[in-house]
Amino acid sequence: MSIPSQPTNARASSSSQSQDAAHASVLMPSESIPDDATHIRGPNFDNAVNLQELLESYEKIGFQATGMAKAIKIVEQMRLARSNPDEPLRLFLGYTSNLISSGLREIICFLARHKLVDCIVTTAGGIEEDFIKCLGSTVLGDFAMEGAGLRKRGLNRIGNLLVPNSNYCAFEDWVIPILDKMVEEQSRADLEQDEDEEKKMVWTPSSVIRRLGKEIDNEESVYYWCYKNDIPVFCPALTDGSLGDMIYFHTYKNPGLVIDIVGDIRRLNDMSVRAKKAGMIVLGGGVCKHQIANAMLFRNGADYAVYINTGQEFDGSDSGARPDEAVSWGKIRAGAESVKVYADATLVFPLVVAATFGKAHWTKE
Repeated sequence: MSIPSQPTNARASSSSQSQDAAHASVLMPSESIPDDATHIRGPNFDNAVNLQELLESYEKIGFQATGMAKAIKIVEQMRLARSNPDEPLRLFLGYTSNLISSGLREIICFLARHKLVDCIVTTAGGIEEDFIKCLGSTVLGDFAMEGAGLRKRGLNRIGNLLVPNSNYCAFEDWVIPILDKMVEEQSRADLEQDEDEEKKMVWTPSSVIRRLGKEIDNEESVYYWCYKNDIPVFCPALTDGSLGDMIYFHTYKNPGLVIDIVGDIRRLNDMSVRAKKAGMIVLGGGVCKHQIANAMLFRNGADYAVYINTGQEFDGSDSGARPDEAVSWGKIRAGAESVKVYADATLVFPLVVAATFGKAHWTKE
């Protein structure tokens, strides 16, 4: 039994309707673009471009370049707000230890030397690596260098950086006598005081760091300038590194040193609570990121926040969390100026500082 064929004009009409539907799907009509829309456009290299012009162009490039441009804008707002006589902003800076191992140390040192931040929170490596660099160099290696071979040579790899074991030996020689003095001062103070426990001398991580900054007496040190400019440095995980190793060995040679972390959490949280305005710049994640953000909770959230890290949020880690997650906890205020730049801080932070604190410093001079 044969099936009657469709008339030619009917087939043509059906094909035309299909084409019209496909055309409508592919070329769906757009709504009108607002007059104030930012049009994507990169820098014009046909003409000479200086650093500031290049950084200003990032806003229109898109992707993480636009995020970095927003970070520059927010950091500049925080910089200006610090000098507001009515509601001065306190700026909390946090960073992980690897960034002190890197060349970002000199940029952080610039911020401390000119008292451009009000508080620092970092990790044990972020403390000790600064002092170790005063005693010996960190040199460039390669990510592909084999660990077993480096171990035999007494070289420690931090990414593509190398730190000789001799640097840590020099650090031990420097820090152990200081720990001895601290134990002696603590013991002497205890003997001189009465039975009132609150009057007894207690070291905190921040007071230990301040003492080490005083003792290093080296203008290349971040914490020398923190000591000179009275910038408190908090390190909740002070023992998680070479400094902890030295303290461990010291407990067998000269026991008695007491370091109280409770005093520091009270001091850090009080700084947040008493701030008229508060902003945070956090490079990396982990302890330094959460410690600052948690301090912001006690004042119902930071007014400004800039995160720069490569962490992702899919695993639920605080390190990878975006600012909006902190809003849900009350650690960043709803409606606050905030941004996360998904990038290695060694790429981004030098440019952010150059466009804000650096620009203001160079213009002033």
